[in-house]
Amino acid sequence: MKQIIYIILILSLCSCEDVVDISLNESEPKLVIDASLNWVKGTSGNHQEIYLSLTRPFFSGEPAPVDNALVQISNTNGTVFEFSQNETLGTYETDNFEPMLNETYLLQIVFENELYVAETHLIPVIPIDFVEQTDNGGINGEDFEIKPNYSDPEETENFYFFSFETNLTDFPILEVYEDEFTNGNQVFAYYTEEDLQVGDTVTIKSYGINERFYNFMSLLLTQTNSDLGGPFETQPATLRGNIINQTTSSNFPLGFFRASEIDEVEYIIQ
Repeated sequence: MKQIIYIILILSLCSCEDVVDISLNESEPKLVIDASLNWVKGTSGNHQEIYLSLTRPFFSGEPAPVDNALVQISNTNGTVFEFSQNETLGTYETDNFEPMLNETYLLQIVFENELYVAETHLIPVIPIDFVEQTDNGGINGEDFEIKPNYSDPEETENFYFFSFETNLTDFPILEVYEDEFTNGNQVFAYYTEEDLQVGDTVTIKSYGINERFYNFMSLLLTQTNSDLGGPFETQPATLRGNIINQTTSSNFPLGFFRASEIDEVEYIIQ
């Protein structure tokens, strides 16, 4: 009798083809602000871009870029840098930005009659000393490992943000570090990819960041897999950055306002 019941149960499960509709609560879209001022060493840093979008329903694959926003950044001297919308919806740019290390910058965005503001400093970067390559990385010990080395200053508390870009992924691989256990030492960041081949180029970028951005990115990278989408894709839990809505505080945005000096190295796999 037990065998008959078991067979009937298996047949019932195999023949079930009902479509299950999952009803999800949808909140009002929130403004997503990707405001990163990046000054690569050896460049003028005049061209900067800010990206605005709206959050999307969970099952929606279409982005929701924001147009008709007013975007500007000002410094402590009162100089205002206006960001105009370019032909790519959601992208606002300027060619007149004036980067200065340790300068304070104020971001102001007006969208749908609400004012979003944030303040940050342009953080100097600790330079990359050299790049080390080994050939025994990965789970099987057969992958290339790339280790950009840097010298952590002993007299200050420092935080590090690295990105690794190749033609193997659509988005850079992101890593953050702090110096609690490495203060004053020669330290390295770490990147490995099983599909790397001799002759491939890895673009390594090290960003100057502060503790608040380090904490933000640490939580964000814990929530999301950085090689499956940009860092401001839909998140499992709401993570608030340093940007506030001065008009309606409850309608807070997502994203972060950051200003970094960048040390960039292009490394060719040997």
